[in-house]
This record gives sequence, C-alpha cells and structure tokens, in this order.
Amino acid sequence: MVRQCELLGLPRSSYYYSPGQESAENLKLMRMIDEEYTRAPFYGVRRLTERLRRLLGEKINHKRVHRLMRLMGISAIYPKKRLSQGNKNHRKYPYLLGGVRIERVNQVWSTDITYIPMASGYLYLVAILDWYSRYVISWELSNTLETGFCLIALERALEQGKPEIFNSDQGVQFTSDDFTGRLAQEDIRISMDGRGRVFDNIFVERLWRSVKYEDVYLKQYESVRETQSGLAEYFLFYNGERLHQALKYRTPSEVYCA
Repeated sequence: MVRQCELLGLPRSSYYYSPGQESAENLKLMRMIDEEYTRAPFYGVRRLTERLRRLLGEKINHKRVHRLMRLMGISAIYPKKRLSQGNKNHRKYPYLLGGVRIERVNQVWSTDITYIPMASGYLYLVAILDWYSRYVISWELSNTLETGFCLIALERALEQGKPEIFNSDQGVQFTSDDFTGRLAQEDIRISMDGRGRVFDNIFVERLWRSVKYEDVYLKQYESVRETQSGLAEYFLFYNGERLHQALKYRTPSEVYCA
C-alpha cells in the first residue's frame, strides 16, 4: 500500500480518506461557501450568510457558516483590526515585495492553500507558483491542514530550482520551524503577507480561481484518486497549453523553461 501511494503521488493519509466527517447537507453548504468565497473573497461571515440564505431560500445560522469556514481554512479578506492572534510564537517576517519589479524566472515563488470540494467530501490543495511565469512548480493534496503536505510540495519544487524570495501568508503551515527552516537552509529570503491583504499574494489567488472555475466546479470529482488524476491533468494543461494575456499569450511553460 505504501508503494502504491508513492507511485500515485498520494500521501498515505489521503488514501485512507473517509468522507463521513460532515453531513451531506453541510458538504453542499461548504461547496456553496467555496464558490461564493472564490467569487467574492471580501465577504465576511454575516454577508456570506445572507448571500447563502438568498440562494437557498431558507434560514442559515451565521455561527454554522463561521464554523464551516474555519474548517475550510478560509476567512474574509479585507483590512481589519487584528481580532485573532494567530500563532504568537512564530518569527515575524516582513513583506518584501512592495514596489519590487518582477523581471525574471525564480525571482519570486509564492504558495497558498485552498479548499477543494468533492461530491462526498473535501480535500486541501497547496501549490507553489513562480510569479514571473505563472508556472505551477509543484502542488500537493491532503485531507488535513497539517504541515506535512506543504513540505512535500516544497521539496518537489526545490528539486527544480530555488527562488530568491519565497512569499506566503502567515498560516501555521508556512510559519512552522520545519517550513521556514527548510527555506533558510537554501538561503532563500522569506516574505510574508500582511494579515487580511489578499493582493500581497494575488497571483496565487488568480490561480485558485482558474483551478476551480475551469476544472473543479465543472468536474465535481467523486474520490481522492479522481481528484488527484484530474488536477494532474489540469496543471499539465495550465502550464503547457493555457495562454495568458499577461504573458503576451504565451504559456507558463514557455516562459519558465525559456
């Protein structure tokens, strides 16, 4: 079983995935939350709750929406007071990219995690992206938000090269000693977004919209294996065939591998 997971590129935890963590009703609601959040990430809990009430034509408790959003690992993105303290123990890294011109491949990489709905469950997806070329260097799926799958994606990316600057948000996965320590071993400068500032990592946010509207929402994957296979096919298309206007109608692969 271990060897089969290695051949498929799946963490063993994903193979043993059980879809029974939430009711079918909550899974449907989580999918709707994900779609609305992808469309309008600035919606807070109450505004998102009201939007869901209108779509469903029924009452929904905002506390329920808040709990599901936390489970999904998302929150509204807008300037606000620091109401949550996050991980106080991690080292604070500044945002290094303000006013920086992105002029070459491997100048800046960035990463983020997003929620991936399935027909009867959900997964989390992490990706590492080159800013200049929009090339997806590596990605990984997991059924938990533990740091391990992010480290796997990082190791796969470092096998292909390394950036001058690595940018992320302040999530516990990316502020962990394991993750930042691995970057430090490679003498990579670490940059972290300000809390609630979506535009600090805008290229990954755009990637998530493409992944979901062009693949995940259309396919409605049934299983972990199907999701893994489908996303692998999509990222091959995204890197090798999808033309980007910002790249003068070239593909990410054409720019990254030039």
